[in-house]
Amino acid sequence: MAARSDAPPRPRAPVPVVLVHGSRTSATMWRRQLEALGRAGVPAVATDLPGHGARRGEPFTLDGAVDAVHDAVEGLGGRALVAGLSLGGYVAIEHRARHPEQSAGLVAASCCTESSSSLRPAWLSLARWIEGWPDHGARLNDAVVRLALDAEGAGDLGAGGYALTAMAEVLRELGPTDTLGALAAARSPVWFVNGRYDHFRAQERAFVAAARAGGAAARLVVVPHARHLVSLDAPVAFTRALLEAETVVTSEEAAVGASPAHR
Repeated sequence: MAARSDAPPRPRAPVPVVLVHGSRTSATMWRRQLEALGRAGVPAVATDLPGHGARRGEPFTLDGAVDAVHDAVEGLGGRALVAGLSLGGYVAIEHRARHPEQSAGLVAASCCTESSSSLRPAWLSLARWIEGWPDHGARLNDAVVRLALDAEGAGDLGAGGYALTAMAEVLRELGPTDTLGALAAARSPVWFVNGRYDHFRAQERAFVAAARAGGAAARLVVVPHARHLVSLDAPVAFTRALLEAETVVTSEEAAVGASPAHR
């Protein structure tokens, strides 16, 4: 007997999500997003980059960071939506360019300024100076976090400890990268999510254009009232954008899998 053609479709399996933290922080900054993804039934993991979190003491390298994302995606089945903030956004962009077969989509938050910015030498000098202080800038870091975030956000940000001596390594590693070229190197959809008052959104139009130049659908989400740490500063709005991206990616992946060419 032939199978009924009007049988209800099987539920789509959600595309997994990999979350990549910012510089000097760790995977713990994503607690609220992991909880929301779990409630939505979406498999997700937040990974520590070299030199950060559980991997403090290791040198930070861009190759090692991309490998960490690669391994996290492999652990979730080999294809995922990768979301990163600040440093994590730059690493996620590079991962998508190097491993397009793993990228179902990209959420790049708070990283719409080229890492080769003319300001990088000044940032590098400042990072080296602060890292040379007796406390490596711990008191300054704590004061900035208290001013920037509420108690819950600050707790999540610092729960995995701070990599207070990693910033100079990060700046050295990211400096030579071509972020716009990397965005144009793959076709999976991209969401750029920035806080309205983020100082890193200076080139967001160029970033959107670079992704589209490579054939990707690219969207820009600007979160009102939020600043650089948008996922912590406006967690509800950021998580909504992340879940919407996951829903779109899941639908697109299901459509590709259902096409005759992929059966």
